[in-house]
Amino acid sequence: METLKTSKQNEHDNLFKVLLIGDIAVGKSSIFNRFGKSTYEGDYRSTIGVDFLSIIVDEIPGIKNKKIMIQLWDTAGQEKFRTITRTYFKGAHGAVVVYDITNRSSYTNVHNWIQDIDKYSPLGISKLLIGNKCDDSTNRKVMYEEGKDLADLYKMQFIETSAKSNTNIKETFNTLVKLMYDTETHIGGASRKTTTGLSKTTKLKGSQDKKKSSKKKCC
Repeated sequence: METLKTSKQNEHDNLFKVLLIGDIAVGKSSIFNRFGKSTYEGDYRSTIGVDFLSIIVDEIPGIKNKKIMIQLWDTAGQEKFRTITRTYFKGAHGAVVVYDITNRSSYTNVHNWIQDIDKYSPLGISKLLIGNKCDDSTNRKVMYEEGKDLADLYKMQFIETSAKSNTNIKETFNTLVKLMYDTETHIGGASRKTTTGLSKTTKLKGSQDKKKSSKKKCC
């Protein structure tokens, strides 16, 4: 069973800045809260600017005896906040690009978001594409194969998720952390230790996702 504990800021071996990126209402805030706080609400107000959380993770498949801090940034998807969002791309190690499988335009706009990442983020940033709200199969507008093909086009890994049912949320971040860790190791940055000085930190013990049902609107 997954447990959350507060953790001291310096109790980590690596620090990775991760961005949640995508159109408005694709479920970025739901993913942010599901992974970072183990909570889910059906309705969220649109993010204005960014929201931030620090999370310590361990027991990551393929990484032995390491505690890794993720600085997770939930960015605004509205066009009017695009300039603000881009300022947070600097220094990012990873990006989770999110679309909604029930919203075709959010899938189409993935191209624009990836262009922003490539233009404003550091060279070599690790990217992962996810199709969110996979629990809502009745209203699906984007097939799994389309998401996979798009990810292959940009040489990204692809996962379908549901923040509502807690499907593949932890797997998403485990996959991204492994990508970032391998990249940092390759360029010689794996041994760095960084202290953020920020207080919003939780610790997630390694375990399988626990699926939960909800009658609220899916995100």
